[in-house]
Parts: sequence; C-alpha cells; structure tokens
Amino acid sequence: MLNMEVRQIFKTRSQIISYIRRFLESRDFMEVETPMMNMNAGGAAARMVKELTGGYKIKYHANGLNEDPIEIDFTPPFRRIDMIEELEKMANLNIPKDFSSDEANKYLKDVCTKYEIKCAPPETTARLLDKLVGHFLEETCTNPTFIINHPELMSPLAKWHRTKKGLTERFELFINKHELCNAYTELNDPVVQRQRFAEQLKDRQSGDDEAMALDETFCTALEYGLPPTAGWGLGIDRLTMLLTDSQNIKEVLLFPAMKPQDEPSAKGNAGA
Repeated sequence: MLNMEVRQIFKTRSQIISYIRRFLESRDFMEVETPMMNMNAGGAAARMVKELTGGYKIKYHANGLNEDPIEIDFTPPFRRIDMIEELEKMANLNIPKDFSSDEANKYLKDVCTKYEIKCAPPETTARLLDKLVGHFLEETCTNPTFIINHPELMSPLAKWHRTKKGLTERFELFINKHELCNAYTELNDPVVQRQRFAEQLKDRQSGDDEAMALDETFCTALEYGLPPTAGWGLGIDRLTMLLTDSQNIKEVLLFPAMKPQDEPSAKGNAGA
C-alpha cells in the first residue's frame, strides 16, 4: 500500500464497493452475510463507471500493456441478445427445441465438428451449447452485453421462462468477452427442482464434474415454501480490473490467496 499506483487501485476498489452499497441501500435493500457469498452486491454498471471516471467510455489494455488499449463503451442501454435465437442467427442453425433429446445432442455435436469447436468429454448438450455460445456470442461482447433466456438444462436452479418453453428467466452480463454478472429468477417448485437435479445426475454420471448433484436438504426446504425470489452475483474483482486497467486479478486483491507452491517452507518460517 506504500506504492501509490497500488494504493490507487485499492482506492478505486473501495469506491466501487461503496457505490454499490449506496445504490442498494437507497432502494431499501438490507445487506446480510451468507455462507455462500463474499459479497452480495449489485447495481447499475454504467452509473458504477460514470461516477468513478466521469464518463461512460474507458480504455483497457485487453491484450497486454505492450498493445494498444481497446475502448469499452458503458453507455446505456446495454445490448441484449437472446441466447438461442442469436446463436441460430449467427451460425445459421436450427437447433431442435427439445434440448434434452438425443436429436438435439447429435445436432450440436455435428455443429461443433463443422466449426472445429472442441468440447472435452463428456459431450453433454449443456457443455456443447456452452462452447458454441462462447465461440459465437461471447466473442462479440466487448461492450456490456446481456445474454438472456438460457435453456433449462444449462440453468438447474433458475425458474422456467413464463412465455418461452424450455428456457429460463436468466441473464449474464459480459464485458470484454468475460462474464461479470449472473442472475436469474429462483426456482421455488420442489417437484421441478428434483427433476432438474435428476437430469443433472445423468450428466455427472457421464463424467461432467460441473453438473450439480442432488441436494435433498434444499429440495426439502423448498417443500416448506419459498416466495418468489431472484438473485444475482457481480464479479467485483473483474469490474475493478476494468476500471483500473489491471491485467491480472491478483493486482486487485489486497491479500490474494496463496497457492500451495507459494507457501513458504518450514525452514523459511524458522529463519524469519
């Protein structure tokens, strides 16, 4: 913190967190600590930018300090793209609408083969879709962009879309081709939640470690009742990186976690 450049980074980080708190408190939100999150915060990114920089456009060295910076424009409203509709449009696809079918899985495998998009086993439909979205959609998200309406099989905890069958009420915010925010209407039906977990179990059994396991305690809690709820998470570290032109996440963490190989040896401790 004696280094003025480092000090400015963490001053900016502090200002970001302070603004998020003010934004939520002014709307009568109450801050609570939970065992699942380090920071439960959110707000208007365009405002999280204008207050700190004085404008909506920033320069960021996305390709390293030796290359020219790119411009990221936070001017609202942010672009919105419907995941499946835009994917079909950009890649000229006609994906079978029963995403859980073998037909849909084979179709997506063939598409990945055609475009030489690699998907490590297991080639589940969710993983194949994720690879295609990363290749065709996320690459276009330099300026803030919402990707909305994810399929149910990609969002096991999100509630079904009230007008679009097979989809969920979910969005992700991407900036500089990276996810900054993830949000959705919470699924509060215990019967549907158990079905979703059962579908995820098939993917886990096929080798997908990212698929969710059955949480019987959670399902039982849902049986007692959960009111209509929505939740979202914001990557404050990534936002701080953008606003301080930092290329490594460790630069914006005051006390980054030590990896096992970074830990000092017992001999070194004794010497200290």
